[in-house]
Amino acid sequence: MDFESFEDVINFAIEKEKDAVNFYEDASRQEIYAGARETFEEFAQEERKHQSMLEGFLKGAFKISDYEFKWIPDLKRSDYLVDIEYQKGMHYEDMLRLAMKREEKSLKLYNELTQKSDKEDLTDLLKMLSQEEAKHKLVLETLYDDYMATQGD
Repeated sequence: MDFESFEDVINFAIEKEKDAVNFYEDASRQEIYAGARETFEEFAQEERKHQSMLEGFLKGAFKISDYEFKWIPDLKRSDYLVDIEYQKGMHYEDMLRLAMKREEKSLKLYNELTQKSDKEDLTDLLKMLSQEEAKHKLVLETLYDDYMATQGD
Protein backbone atom coordinates (compact mmCIF):
# COMPACT_ATOMS: atom_id res chain seq x y z
CA MET A 1 0.00 0.00 0.00
CA ASP A 2 1.65 3.20 -1.18
CA PHE A 3 0.51 6.70 -0.38
CA GLU A 4 1.45 9.75 -2.39
CA SER A 5 0.76 12.30 0.34
CA PHE A 6 -0.11 12.95 3.95
CA GLU A 7 -3.70 13.60 2.81
CA ASP A 8 -3.83 10.18 1.13
CA VAL A 9 -3.08 8.52 4.47
CA ILE A 10 -5.69 10.58 6.27
CA ASN A 11 -8.31 9.85 3.61
CA PHE A 12 -7.47 6.14 3.79
CA ALA A 13 -7.83 6.22 7.58
CA ILE A 14 -11.13 8.14 7.33
CA GLU A 15 -12.49 5.44 5.02
CA LYS A 16 -11.38 2.73 7.50
CA GLU A 17 -13.21 4.58 10.29
CA LYS A 18 -16.33 4.97 8.14
CA ASP A 19 -16.25 1.23 7.40
CA ALA A 20 -16.04 0.51 11.12
CA VAL A 21 -18.92 2.90 11.88
CA ASN A 22 -21.05 1.24 9.20
CA PHE A 23 -20.20 -2.24 10.47
CA TYR A 24 -21.14 -1.42 14.06
CA GLU A 25 -24.27 0.51 13.07
CA ASP A 26 -25.45 -2.35 10.84
CA ALA A 27 -24.78 -4.85 13.61
CA SER A 28 -26.68 -2.64 16.06
CA ARG A 29 -29.73 -2.43 13.78
CA GLN A 30 -29.80 -6.21 13.40
CA GLU A 31 -29.60 -6.94 17.10
CA ILE A 32 -32.67 -8.08 18.97
CA TYR A 33 -31.12 -7.68 22.42
CA ALA A 34 -30.96 -4.15 23.85
CA GLY A 35 -27.59 -4.75 25.56
CA ALA A 36 -25.97 -5.94 22.37
CA ARG A 37 -27.50 -3.04 20.43
CA GLU A 38 -26.07 -0.58 22.96
CA THR A 39 -22.62 -2.16 22.81
CA PHE A 40 -22.48 -1.89 19.02
CA GLU A 41 -23.76 1.70 19.16
CA GLU A 42 -20.97 2.59 21.61
CA PHE A 43 -18.38 1.04 19.30
CA ALA A 44 -19.80 3.04 16.36
CA GLN A 45 -19.61 6.27 18.39
CA GLU A 46 -15.95 5.64 19.22
CA GLU A 47 -15.15 5.14 15.54
CA ARG A 48 -17.03 8.35 14.70
CA LYS A 49 -14.74 10.21 17.12
CA HIS A 50 -11.73 8.92 15.18
CA GLN A 51 -13.31 9.97 11.91
CA SER A 52 -13.97 13.49 13.25
CA MET A 53 -10.43 13.81 14.52
CA LEU A 54 -9.01 12.79 11.15
CA GLU A 55 -11.32 15.17 9.31
CA GLY A 56 -10.08 17.87 11.68
CA PHE A 57 -6.53 17.15 10.47
CA LEU A 58 -7.59 17.71 6.87
CA LYS A 59 -9.24 21.02 7.75
CA GLY A 60 -6.29 22.16 9.82
CA ALA A 61 -8.41 22.26 12.96
CA PHE A 62 -6.26 19.61 14.65
CA LYS A 63 -2.51 19.14 14.47
CA ILE A 64 -0.37 16.18 15.43
CA SER A 65 1.45 18.47 17.85
CA ASP A 66 -1.92 18.77 19.67
CA TYR A 67 -1.99 15.03 20.20
CA GLU A 68 -0.61 13.48 23.38
CA PHE A 69 1.39 10.35 22.67
CA LYS A 70 1.62 7.84 25.50
CA TRP A 71 2.28 4.16 25.90
CA ILE A 72 -0.84 2.00 25.77
CA PRO A 73 -0.43 -1.45 27.32
CA ASP A 74 -1.37 -4.45 25.21
CA LEU A 75 -3.08 -7.26 27.11
CA LYS A 76 -2.68 -9.43 23.97
CA ARG A 77 -5.93 -11.17 24.81
CA SER A 78 -7.19 -10.92 21.23
CA ASP A 79 -3.91 -12.27 19.87
CA TYR A 80 -4.93 -15.72 21.07
CA LEU A 81 -8.46 -15.69 19.73
CA VAL A 82 -9.59 -16.86 16.30
CA ASP A 83 -11.43 -14.60 13.89
CA ILE A 84 -15.20 -14.86 13.92
CA GLU A 85 -17.90 -13.43 11.70
CA TYR A 86 -20.81 -11.38 12.96
CA GLN A 87 -24.06 -13.30 13.40
CA LYS A 88 -27.34 -11.78 14.48
CA GLY A 89 -28.01 -12.48 18.14
CA MET A 90 -24.43 -13.49 18.91
CA HIS A 91 -23.45 -13.63 22.56
CA TYR A 92 -21.84 -10.62 24.30
CA GLU A 93 -18.55 -12.52 24.65
CA ASP A 94 -18.45 -13.09 20.90
CA MET A 95 -19.29 -9.46 20.17
CA LEU A 96 -16.32 -8.42 22.27
CA ARG A 97 -14.11 -10.98 20.50
CA LEU A 98 -15.23 -9.69 17.13
CA ALA A 99 -14.57 -6.06 18.07
CA MET A 100 -11.17 -6.92 19.61
CA LYS A 101 -10.05 -8.70 16.45
CA ARG A 102 -11.13 -5.74 14.30
CA GLU A 103 -9.12 -3.32 16.47
CA GLU A 104 -6.16 -5.72 16.50
CA LYS A 105 -6.10 -5.80 12.70
CA SER A 106 -6.31 -2.01 12.44
CA LEU A 107 -3.52 -1.62 14.97
CA LYS A 108 -1.36 -4.08 13.05
CA LEU A 109 -2.02 -2.28 9.76
CA TYR A 110 -1.06 1.13 11.13
CA ASN A 111 2.03 -0.28 12.83
CA GLU A 112 3.15 -1.91 9.56
CA LEU A 113 2.56 1.33 7.65
CA THR A 114 4.55 3.21 10.30
CA GLN A 115 7.53 0.90 9.69
CA LYS A 116 7.37 1.66 5.96
CA SER A 117 7.13 5.42 6.33
CA ASP A 118 10.16 7.59 5.76
CA LYS A 119 8.45 10.95 6.33
CA GLU A 120 8.33 12.30 9.87
CA ASP A 121 4.86 13.88 9.67
CA LEU A 122 3.42 10.72 8.12
CA THR A 123 5.13 8.53 10.70
CA ASP A 124 3.69 10.66 13.50
CA LEU A 125 0.19 10.43 12.00
CA LEU A 126 0.46 6.65 11.70
CA LYS A 127 1.71 6.39 15.28
CA MET A 128 -1.28 8.46 16.40
CA LEU A 129 -3.65 6.14 14.54
CA SER A 130 -1.91 3.13 16.06
CA GLN A 131 -2.31 4.59 19.52
CA GLU A 132 -6.02 5.23 18.98
CA GLU A 133 -6.54 1.64 17.84
CA ALA A 134 -4.47 0.40 20.80
CA LYS A 135 -6.73 2.36 23.17
CA HIS A 136 -9.82 0.70 21.73
CA LYS A 137 -8.19 -2.70 21.84
CA LEU A 138 -7.26 -2.20 25.50
CA VAL A 139 -10.79 -1.13 26.43
CA LEU A 140 -12.28 -4.12 24.65
CA GLU A 141 -9.76 -6.57 26.09
CA THR A 142 -10.46 -5.21 29.56
CA LEU A 143 -14.22 -5.59 29.04
CA TYR A 144 -13.61 -9.10 27.80
CA ASP A 145 -11.40 -10.00 30.77
CA ASP A 146 -13.94 -8.56 33.21
CA TYR A 147 -16.77 -10.45 31.56
CA MET A 148 -14.85 -13.71 31.42
CA ALA A 149 -13.96 -13.34 35.11
CA THR A 150 -17.69 -13.32 35.90
CA GLN A 151 -17.94 -16.56 33.91
CA GLY A 152 -15.22 -18.28 35.89
CA ASP A 153 -12.41 -17.81 33.35
